[in-house]
Amino acid sequence: MANLVYDIHDKPKFSKLIVFAIQQLLAIMAATIAVPAIVGHGMSASAALFGAGVGTLVYQLFTKFRSPVFLGSSFAFIGSMAAAFAGGVSMSLGYLGLIIGALFAGLVYVVIALVIKLVGVKWVAKLMPAVVIGPTVALIGLSLAGAAIKDVFSYGPQNANGAFIMSANSWVSLICALVTLVVVILCSTYGKKTTKLIPFIIGVLAGYAVGLVFTGIGYATGNDALKIIDFTPFTNLVAGGITLSTFFAVPDFTFIEALKGVSEFNAGYLATIAVAYVPVAFVVFAEHIADHKNLSSIIEKDLLEDPGLHRTLLGDGVGSFVGAIFGGCPNTTYGESVGCVAITRNASIATITTTAIMAIIVAFISPFVAFLDSIPGCVMGGVCITLYGFIAVSGLKMIQKVDLEDHANLFTVSAILIPGIGGMAMQIGQISITAIACALIMGIIVNVILHKKKPE
Repeated sequence: MANLVYDIHDKPKFSKLIVFAIQQLLAIMAATIAVPAIVGHGMSASAALFGAGVGTLVYQLFTKFRSPVFLGSSFAFIGSMAAAFAGGVSMSLGYLGLIIGALFAGLVYVVIALVIKLVGVKWVAKLMPAVVIGPTVALIGLSLAGAAIKDVFSYGPQNANGAFIMSANSWVSLICALVTLVVVILCSTYGKKTTKLIPFIIGVLAGYAVGLVFTGIGYATGNDALKIIDFTPFTNLVAGGITLSTFFAVPDFTFIEALKGVSEFNAGYLATIAVAYVPVAFVVFAEHIADHKNLSSIIEKDLLEDPGLHRTLLGDGVGSFVGAIFGGCPNTTYGESVGCVAITRNASIATITTTAIMAIIVAFISPFVAFLDSIPGCVMGGVCITLYGFIAVSGLKMIQKVDLEDHANLFTVSAILIPGIGGMAMQIGQISITAIACALIMGIIVNVILHKKKPE
């Protein structure tokens, strides 16, 4: 890919560094706080953000500050997290289950990392060459496309065929999303100096400004369909009067509630958590490799060799566990963060580290958390079209040099794309296997069979 504006070890000026970190934070924010919202049971969004920040710092330590990616809440473990609360267990025991589950997942990564340290990483390249990893990376971006488009229309009503019904609210959402998208594209393509490096911040602010105009008109005319921005996060700050919590609040950390559930813990519950988390960890391992292959192609340095796959796995596993202690959510390397690096050409580790520290600090600052919560989904949808698109294109670029006239390669790519795009996800007992994982497994099997039987 094109030369980086900031390489891994480059350190932007402090003023720019803060702005770049805010941009990374905006890129990963929506997904990071969405996981606790989906799982429910009183999980704290700000605690998840804090945990993601701490987990990212742990990851950076293990990878010797050479891998420019942020770790956020993993969607792959949502089913596992729900299992921690299944069977009518108390919230305290459920929270304890979240931490133990993250420990199990982390241990899987540690064991795999030790094996890789002993036998090397060359087998990964043989098992998952470009013809397998390329379409898998593309799937990671494509699998998120539906979420981005739903955000664009702010989850508006759909007809039986899946088409969005264009109500007044849908039109307003679409306009805000398009303004955000166009501003991001123009800034990234034609922007000069700093403008080119912060297209997401400028795009989000532009979309938010348009949303404010529509919302103002909505209040003036009494038209609820135009009120695209929800000010509830701000009003909640002063609902009980202006107090210290209006400006500063300690997140509801998972470990505090989990300690109350220790007395209820038993072997049966431990087995339930192990079954829910361990298999998923093996599935996410495959996605871990795909993410780092993608990031390697962007920064033009093989992260599986330096700092090494064993280090990235250790960082991901231990960082995930440490993050879950505070936020309850196992963490994973974020495609949104990788997309942000790809678009801005800013691979500075200093930016990622600053983002992690900022996430930790922001988790305590009530007004800033309220502002982030108030950003309309349609605005983030406009941003995500570019982020997810870049992930998909990065994967396609990996197979540019693959000979698709060769049927062995053609069928390998086909065996990945169709199951992945078709949504070939499976639920086997309490084990959930994502469509991407199923597609990757299919691709590996087909590739091994065809290339083993292929004559020299």
